[in-house]
Amino acid sequence: MGHVHVRVKLANPRDVKEGRVEKSIEERALVDTRATFTTIPRALREKLALPILGKTKVRTASGIEVLDQSYMYTEIDGKFAVTPTLISEKSDRTLIGVFTLEALGLAVDPTTGQLKETEILLLLQSV
Repeated sequence: MGHVHVRVKLANPRDVKEGRVEKSIEERALVDTRATFTTIPRALREKLALPILGKTKVRTASGIEVLDQSYMYTEIDGKFAVTPTLISEKSDRTLIGVFTLEALGLAVDPTTGQLKETEILLLLQSV
């Protein structure tokens, strides 16, 4: 299928809430359906002034790493959500992970290599 890239708008949720849209950043990001979290470079975290909430241990292509954890406003194709985000010292690009795709109701269509809308599930069992 190859790589799937998307245009994405990223922001600190506080800036979005307070109407400071000039502080958002638009860029091209790689969709990584094997990654749980969306991950951004440290320099982008600093530009967006995202808070660090803690650390998360993850397995990467180069082994086990402990990354800072935050949260971020993410918008793709007019759909938006605030989702957990990891901060990488090593990566120089934004990776969109499955948590973010699920929150946006998006999935990769393997036949086209493009994002498509998908159903967001909330399954409750009645008592």
